[in-house]
Amino acid sequence: MKVITKLYPHAIAILGFVIVSLFYFYPVLQGKQIFQSDIVQYTGMAKEQNDFRASDHVEPYWTNSSFGGMPTYQLGAKYPHDYIGAIDDALRFLPRPADYLFLYFLGFYGLLLVLKVDPLKAFIGALAFGFSTYLIIILGVGHNAKAHAIAYMPLVIAGVILVFQRRFIVGGLLTMFAAALEINANHFQMTYYLLLFLLILAAYFIYKDVKDKAFRPLLKSFGFLAIAGILAVGANATNLMATAEYAGFSIRSKSELTYNPDGSANTTSSAMTRDYITEYSYGVVESFNLISPRIFGGSNSENVGKDSEMYEMMIGNGVPDAQAADFVSGMPTYWGDQPIVAAPAYIGVVVFFLAILALFVDDRKIKYVFLSGAVASLLLSWGKNFPVLTDFFIDFIPMYDKFRAVSSIQVILELCFPVLAIMGLQSFFKLDEEQHFKPLWQAAAISFGTIVILFLSKGMFSFAGANDGYYLESYGPQFVDALKSDRKSLFNADLLRSGFFIIVTAGVLWLYIKNRLAHTTAIVLVGLFMVSDLFFVDKKYVSTKDFVSSRQVEVPFQETLADQEIAKDPGIFRVFEVQDLMGARTSYFHKSIGGYSAVRPRRVQQLFDYQLAKNNLEILNMLNVKYVIQQDKEGKDFPAINPDANGNAWFVRDVKLVNKANDEMKLLEGFDTKHAAIFNINLYGEKFNNARLKRNLDDSGTIALEVYKPNYLKYSSKSKNEGLAVFSEIYYEKGWNAYVDGVKTDHFPVDYVLRAMMVPAGDHTIEFKFEPEVVKTGSTITLISAVLMLLLLIGGIYFERKGKEI
Repeated sequence: MKVITKLYPHAIAILGFVIVSLFYFYPVLQGKQIFQSDIVQYTGMAKEQNDFRASDHVEPYWTNSSFGGMPTYQLGAKYPHDYIGAIDDALRFLPRPADYLFLYFLGFYGLLLVLKVDPLKAFIGALAFGFSTYLIIILGVGHNAKAHAIAYMPLVIAGVILVFQRRFIVGGLLTMFAAALEINANHFQMTYYLLLFLLILAAYFIYKDVKDKAFRPLLKSFGFLAIAGILAVGANATNLMATAEYAGFSIRSKSELTYNPDGSANTTSSAMTRDYITEYSYGVVESFNLISPRIFGGSNSENVGKDSEMYEMMIGNGVPDAQAADFVSGMPTYWGDQPIVAAPAYIGVVVFFLAILALFVDDRKIKYVFLSGAVASLLLSWGKNFPVLTDFFIDFIPMYDKFRAVSSIQVILELCFPVLAIMGLQSFFKLDEEQHFKPLWQAAAISFGTIVILFLSKGMFSFAGANDGYYLESYGPQFVDALKSDRKSLFNADLLRSGFFIIVTAGVLWLYIKNRLAHTTAIVLVGLFMVSDLFFVDKKYVSTKDFVSSRQVEVPFQETLADQEIAKDPGIFRVFEVQDLMGARTSYFHKSIGGYSAVRPRRVQQLFDYQLAKNNLEILNMLNVKYVIQQDKEGKDFPAINPDANGNAWFVRDVKLVNKANDEMKLLEGFDTKHAAIFNINLYGEKFNNARLKRNLDDSGTIALEVYKPNYLKYSSKSKNEGLAVFSEIYYEKGWNAYVDGVKTDHFPVDYVLRAMMVPAGDHTIEFKFEPEVVKTGSTITLISAVLMLLLLIGGIYFERKGKEI
């Protein structure tokens, strides 16, 4: 009976999370799905992989539908023994995206319980965290992996805190499983930011234990955390090892080229350029949209409504009412420095107010850990606007230069502030009666004072956006003046709104002090203000209008007449769609040389930047691009045949030897890939024996592709003499093996990205098989780790029930 009584409030809270998640995304109950732009692109990229998995019931681990060919490690590849993934699937039992919202709530609730917050306040805090605007908008646009990783962050933090608090068994097990789930979510940027925060958390406990001379418990804590971390990594070994292997092949690794496409020197030592890493950097003043959502305009597509200056201007110019209303529903009101903003990263002004209150009323020093995490993430989110700190991290902090969009590190702030807010709320109600008023007045003065200062400072802002010059040229000065006027209106309205929420929240707490509100009533009212503040802002950016029929999500691209015409060709070839080079529409229907991926192959991207951008059409030939989808004068797509495509494979008569990647790239300019190949003898000389002697080769033979699968290619060759065959497939050393008549044979890269091999005289069968050893090795490690995790779980339960100390 005691157990039921103890678990009852938590069961009610979890049921509440289910209800709230389904209520917010209620169209999922009607069988609808949210239309997520990034998931649309993923669907296109993964089409060949998913089709092959369904037809052949095996995992290909390679796709030829994007960028000429790439591993599927970051395209939802399924690995053997992924038992952590099965646990994750069980936790995400709700329809998407309600499942991620539920995970937000559940994970944060667990963290607050570890921080000794009572269930009611923890429930309110979990809702406040889950409805943080950034966390909702990433579900709207389809950053599912990011949302997934963020959802497990609080549980990892909770486990680490428990371990340092000497709850070794419970904390160690929670850390192990939460970290395994976090890694399994497969968004390494978010996990990396979590690790940065854990360093701050660990530093706090190290300082505390060293000060108390508690060296043995400290070492014990690190021992448990080390075991938990090793097994969490081991349980995800296949994905981690495959990703690490592929990273050197992707744009996230440093370029071998020492010059830029424009000919200037490439002096960066980072995997990506500083401009690319910091393209999305928060403005310093813009960061105040954390407490007032639209002081910088909100988003690139904001509905300013019929009471706007823009609407009045359009009506005044004779635009029909319906047309004007439709036009003003997507205004570019955002006027900050970031290229694209779907919504402000609003954490809630009530959350901010209560977090400030925590600094005055909560005596626990751990509050400074969360404050430090929030401040550090804020400073790092400024990116190029705070170059001293950003450049230091790019240059000296390991792996920091592997990630772009530095503004997204604010997820740590969006976790820390709700924690502080609930700590403040709980501690306030524990104060003696005479201690209430001063901290309440101080927190209200700081919070409301910030709003007042911003309101009085509006004359210092121009309200001019980066693209206003384009709007001025396209629509005229009247349009830009109306747009600026609406930006000012949003600025004023949201500051007044934030001020109102501070006043009413402070008012509720004041009424509690005066004994005019009961304890529970006051908490419920504060929670209502906190959650409704966020809820109604979220609804401006992600709502029922974003849900469509399941069919539209499952088949997001419509086949055009051009696609139908190309589909009549039974051959194996590639397609280049001029208007979709960095999109996945082409990949959905054809084998494309483009695609949509943040980890696309580096060398293929360089071909685009250094060659195709300069109209070197020989690149299309060597990649076997048979059709180029272009648009006619009416804007309709049509497939233009490329008669010069090299085909699937061919023999060449000459080899041009080079020693550096620079020379390979430069030689491709005006190079005849049909009759000669470029070979980097410095890097791969051992795979091409006597390469220096192979000057006059026999190119009279023929080679034809007979069997095509994403992970298997079979060719037949006929030649009188030994020859060098070039294949229009992307060279990827870590997994593709070549066989001649069943005998494994060396193959090597030519022409910067393609495969080649020496083929003996006569008739032969050549096979390429994708057989990544990393999957086999990783799967073995994953299985062993999963077994050890299960044994530790059983042992942990035994020792906890027996009350034995380890």
